[in-house]
Amino acid sequence: MSTEPSPKFEPFIPASAKIPEFTFRAVLTGALLGLVFGASSLYLVLKVGLTVSASIPVAVISLALFRGWSKVGGRDATILEHNITQTGGSAGESIAFGLGVTMPAILILGFDLELTRVLLVAVMGGLLGILMMIPLRRALIVKEHGTLKYPEGTACAAVLKAGVDEVSRAAASPSAKAEMAAAEAAGLGRSPGAKVIFTGFGIGLVYKTLNVAFKAWKDVPEKVFGAPLKAGSVSAEISPELVGVGYIIGPYIGGLMAAGGVLSYLVLIPMIRFFGEGLAAPLAPGTVPISEMGIGAIRGAYVLYIGAGCVAAGGLISLLQAMPTIWHGMKGGLRDLGLSRHGAANEETPRTDQDMSLKFVGIGILVLLAGIMLAPSLHMNFLGALLIIAFGFLFVAVSSRLTGEIGSTSNPISGMTIATLLFTCLIFLLVGWTGGPYYVTALSIGGIVCIASSNGGTTSQDLKTGFLVGGTPRLQQYAILIGALASAVLLGPVLMKLNESATVYVPAAQVAPAGLHADVSKLTHRESLQGPQAKGDAATYYSWHKTDEAGGPAGKYLVNDRGDAVWLVDPGINGTHTVRPDGSPVRKFDAPKATLVSYIIKGILDQQLPWALVLFGAMITVALQMSFVPALAFAVGVYLPISSSLPIWVGGMLRWAVDRWMRKKPVYAKMDRETFNAESDKSPGVLLASGYIAGGAIAGIVIAFLAGVTDEFDAAVGRFMTEHNPLFNGPHADLLSLIPYGLLCGFLYFVAKEKFLAPAKK
Repeated sequence: MSTEPSPKFEPFIPASAKIPEFTFRAVLTGALLGLVFGASSLYLVLKVGLTVSASIPVAVISLALFRGWSKVGGRDATILEHNITQTGGSAGESIAFGLGVTMPAILILGFDLELTRVLLVAVMGGLLGILMMIPLRRALIVKEHGTLKYPEGTACAAVLKAGVDEVSRAAASPSAKAEMAAAEAAGLGRSPGAKVIFTGFGIGLVYKTLNVAFKAWKDVPEKVFGAPLKAGSVSAEISPELVGVGYIIGPYIGGLMAAGGVLSYLVLIPMIRFFGEGLAAPLAPGTVPISEMGIGAIRGAYVLYIGAGCVAAGGLISLLQAMPTIWHGMKGGLRDLGLSRHGAANEETPRTDQDMSLKFVGIGILVLLAGIMLAPSLHMNFLGALLIIAFGFLFVAVSSRLTGEIGSTSNPISGMTIATLLFTCLIFLLVGWTGGPYYVTALSIGGIVCIASSNGGTTSQDLKTGFLVGGTPRLQQYAILIGALASAVLLGPVLMKLNESATVYVPAAQVAPAGLHADVSKLTHRESLQGPQAKGDAATYYSWHKTDEAGGPAGKYLVNDRGDAVWLVDPGINGTHTVRPDGSPVRKFDAPKATLVSYIIKGILDQQLPWALVLFGAMITVALQMSFVPALAFAVGVYLPISSSLPIWVGGMLRWAVDRWMRKKPVYAKMDRETFNAESDKSPGVLLASGYIAGGAIAGIVIAFLAGVTDEFDAAVGRFMTEHNPLFNGPHADLLSLIPYGLLCGFLYFVAKEKFLAPAKK
């Protein structure tokens, strides 16, 4: 069967044209932008379990950077150079998603993250996904052109075409020149407003810095209710990154997440307080009477398990719903793999159809698998390596095809990860591998497959963009390998630092008054306190991972040379202690999907969970699904703090208002839904929201990295603002802090509404 595209198709830059493409500046810019958007995506997935596609923002920034360079005497970039930049810059987001979904689970399972473990999973998964997808390019991108739409890749190509430079315009094919003329005549061919995304980045950066570092206004306004809704509360983290996420994902998903938060904070927590207030003794798994618990304590002891049950059931249901699609993608992917053996590149192959050597791909995969098996921190064995090969090839093929059909946003990567973990843990259970080290083995397999399948889909989108604009696939493959490697190396330390910055060292006597004692003869690893609390205690301790609840909560403890537990180490990711001993507040990262991953591993291999609470959550999800409500987004909202889900809903409602207003304009009213959505997805509102996300997240990461370095400054600012700033600590601070937030949201609405009309006015 031929793998040639329809003879009517002609890329924007024909294969015969020779213009600059794989230049050092294009590769470097892509790698650097990949680091920025990868870090911001990791921050997001730890907070709310979501990421947004980075290709279009990276493409827009690339257009602006090189156009600005041309105005000061440099050369503007060609459309193929911009394509290389967006290809390299897109890898960070997919790696961040895989890392944030899987690796924090190691903390819940009672182990340390370990930098080498995180780096290896990121690097191996990212590179494997790209290498495994390369043999599928001809079958998926070329042969299926016109059938597989690859919506994000197609939209990114439209952005690059809209910003085309004079060199590329001159080299364009006749059909591309006719397309540009028609678009300009219709008023839809103008270059996207690159200033918009930079403006959004600057606003997000400044807003978050003033809000969090300088405490200019309260960052989480809250309303706590009394009887008859005692312990009920509403709060919102009024940050630019969360409203930006809400704007991009839209009102439906944002509304479902907020509804889950309403169930937790206005139904479950008040209900637990109502029924448990009269109990004199603690109700397991809580350790103090419910009457003595605050909102956070009730959530930590009970609602988190209910939320985890919701997420677990939602993930399993979404997997079952996706099975026909996954089966379809599996069959198509295996067929595509067979087709890809034909038509290999040779010296006479056109530039636009040249891939990396399959020999290089095969050797690269074998080298990576050997590295996985030899790495001690992954606890990998031969069976684990076979599972990575099997699930990796399967789900990279499935992900690549599904991305073409339904897009990256709807691609069920979480479901593929769940399937990998379920089968892996069941196999381990059958062969009797149930000890602690096999937690790490199973998680390493799931993490590598998750990142590989995620990166496989991203690579497919990029290659689709290249196919449409006339890029050289081989050069794009080099670019995304470089971008993935750079992002993987950086994101590991970022993940470690974010966890460390929010880690709380709790006095062991506070959680175990009777005292805990460990046998130091069995302990070898020693460490000291890290982060802000390190200044108060410079001693070195033995690290003890307590796996049962006897005498005190399970977790990691630091014990002295006599074996006495001195500190409980509450991690920054999925930890429950939000106040340090000195009274300073700590903002934890919830990582909801990592919790689901840990519950699958622990539930199958050990079955040590408060199953009643988990099943309560599962039944909530089942009830919603029976009502034909997509339950996974709602389930994530049940698990997350309402302070995270409510601002996402606000951003979604802004998108709803803008889209509804736009639909009344003649130029958009005539469009079908698919065309309108494509225009909306690359609109100034989305670009400004992307800038909000990047600016706010980068500011949050920098502030987290400075934790412990700026303690004296933070304390001085905190004292001053507490005494003199009514927006931070006055009697009406919760209400007044909504003023700057309203300005932030209003600016997004104004830009989205007014700028969107610019093409129509031309």
